[in-house]
Amino acid sequence: MHANATSIIRMGAFVARYPHTMKKYAKFKKEILKSDHKIRSAYDALGPEFEVIAAVTKRRLEKGFTQKELARRIGTKQSAIARLESGAYNPSLNFLKKVTYVLDARLKITVRGK
Repeated sequence: MHANATSIIRMGAFVARYPHTMKKYAKFKKEILKSDHKIRSAYDALGPEFEVIAAVTKRRLEKGFTQKELARRIGTKQSAIARLESGAYNPSLNFLKKVTYVLDARLKITVRGK
């Protein structure tokens, strides 16, 4: 995986937490993805991870939970939630089910052709 694509994903998670940074991030993302094909390919490959990170973070904040509170409710440590939201953790399907259950959300996975 290209390191800069990972940075873009992590920045997206940051933006989900701090929406006022959205315009600067959106402009940066658009420019870098347009100018560097390697980064674009790596970013596209990480699309599903980014979607999960953004959705979980957004829903956690909507529910008014801290990372620590979410972790307590699913029986894990705050650091596991932090790793999930930063993109540094590849969660199991079972872990995501627990997270979405506590967040009163629905986990939907779709497999489709290219």
